Amino acid sequence: MTMLKYPVLMVHGMGFRDHKHLNYWGRIPARLEAAGCQIFYGNQDSSGTAESNAEMLAVRVKEILSETGAPKLNVIAHSKGGLDIRCAIAKYGLGEKIASVTTISTPHHGSVTVDKLLKLPDFLVRLVAKCTDVAFRILGDKKPDTYKVFKLFTTDEARRFNEKYPDADGAYYQSYAFVMSSPFSDIFMWFPSLVVWMVEGANDGLLTPTSVKWGNFRGIIRSNNRRGISHCDEVDLRRCRLNRKKGDGISDITDFYEGVVKELAEMGY
Repeated sequence: MTMLKYPVLMVHGMGFRDHKHLNYWGRIPARLEAAGCQIFYGNQDSSGTAESNAEMLAVRVKEILSETGAPKLNVIAHSKGGLDIRCAIAKYGLGEKIASVTTISTPHHGSVTVDKLLKLPDFLVRLVAKCTDVAFRILGDKKPDTYKVFKLFTTDEARRFNEKYPDADGAYYQSYAFVMSSPFSDIFMWFPSLVVWMVEGANDGLLTPTSVKWGNFRGIIRSNNRRGISHCDEVDLRRCRLNRKKGDGISDITDFYEGVVKELAEMGY
């Protein structure tokens, strides 16, 4: 059994909200709880800006610490959730309350592909963003602002974000990247993956390894089959093993997460 010193806060990415019966993280939380972890969720907006979500996450961190009596939390964040929690820690001085931050395919350095896509006529980008805002407001978002989120994913805005919200002293930051074996290895991600592949190269359906490196970069995590691991696979969208094969690489994404918390436990977190 893995015994982490501190509870785990799991922070979702864009396009989803934390729901009890439709969990963003699939089988992963149950696997971590079985390994002895206390699991909590961020409950921030799906399509809010990093700053507005940071405010929600800062409140959430304090709620969890008050509820558990723990002095600190470990954070596991996927995709944009990594930017949300980094902003929360820096903006609200939470460094002493956070033991570790593990980001999974977070666009820390933005996306060259998004740079090019946002050269489309601005009124089209704003129209898509406004429609997305309406949808997520219906689903429960309090402050959706998809247009600003799109801008955050550009390389220039990412650079400004990183300068404005530096890592907290004392907290441990690490990051992981994943890649699909080809743009067509995940039916859910084939089109965006193909676009990114043409512009930047190998990716997980949305992001390249170069864009997600932060803190102690732990490298590219690979599966032991020909499909690779997609942005959807990273949070167990299909609720099943990647494959039944044994050997080098990941055959079940829950194994990866249990390995992450086991290492954190060995490091004293």
